[in-house]
Amino acid sequence: MHNNSKSDSYAAAGVDITAGYRAVELMKTHIARTMTQGAMSDIGGFGGLFSLDLTGYQNPVLVSGTDGVGTKLKMAFLMDQHNTVGIDCVAMCVNDIICCGAKPLFFLDYIACGKNFPEKIAQIVEGVAEGCVQSGCSLIGGETAEMPGFYPEDEYDLAGFSVGIVDKSKVLDNKTIEEGDVIIALPSSGVHSNGFSLVRRVFDVENNKDLLKPVDALGGLSVGEALIKPTKIYVKPMLALFDEVTVKAVSHITGGGFYENIPRSLPQGFGAKIEKSAIRILPIFDLLAKTGNVPERDMFNTYNMGVGMSIVVSKNDADKALSILKANGEDAYIIGETVKSEESVTIC
Repeated sequence: MHNNSKSDSYAAAGVDITAGYRAVELMKTHIARTMTQGAMSDIGGFGGLFSLDLTGYQNPVLVSGTDGVGTKLKMAFLMDQHNTVGIDCVAMCVNDIICCGAKPLFFLDYIACGKNFPEKIAQIVEGVAEGCVQSGCSLIGGETAEMPGFYPEDEYDLAGFSVGIVDKSKVLDNKTIEEGDVIIALPSSGVHSNGFSLVRRVFDVENNKDLLKPVDALGGLSVGEALIKPTKIYVKPMLALFDEVTVKAVSHITGGGFYENIPRSLPQGFGAKIEKSAIRILPIFDLLAKTGNVPERDMFNTYNMGVGMSIVVSKNDADKALSILKANGEDAYIIGETVKSEESVTIC
């Protein structure tokens, strides 16, 4: 297809366009796993095509989300493990979309690198494809940009963009929140993709010779293994919940932790009362706080602390919601309730 496409001059400047073609060929098998009904385009065209099936929608609304992986990528570089950060990239987008009640439809990625190593690019896309499979959306396009002199040869950046759909009548409405509604937690898999500038400083990851040494406090995992765990994707269990329970609000606990993210889903005049003793704090956060002497409030204002997503439902629906979530693989549990308060979050 690209037999005549080669530029020795461009290659001399550090950009090998034939490596780009090789990367596309290597990633095609991963992309094929993500194809859902509606995906129309082959990878390599100028635009990603998706045919909308609007059956059952009275007033469809498109919901979009975009994000990157941030400095967690440094862990991938240090550990030479590139097939999981793509899951993080997808998760950061689709977990936001689900907070509106929407179902993700498709995803596009953007990879910028110092040098295009086709096998490495294919590993990155392998993770992106896995994230798309977990969230039920199609990877319909993307871009790989080789940028010598801008990025070191062995480093890259990764970002993505997703679009979902929801009927306007089913967009989550936090105006229905009342005092005493129950706040349910969905467990996180670890640090997810936020706060890694602090993580890297506390554990001195660039110079830490023990980064891959098993740690008893982490159940035998190394610090590196615990940190690189990909962000959990909550799309499928949440869609199952939406089908059977009236969900009033959802918060994706990302950068800013409890204090920033939970209030984003609450109406004016309401706050969240969180029982600290109920939170199943993961060992990596205890180790992080202890190693870096990080104050408790800063931990809750930076990290998810073991709670990747919080859900507000009526007290009468709480048991049913927990049952549905557990039936769909989520060990959900109650961490608090909504209160009438000018203080957005109280952890007590």
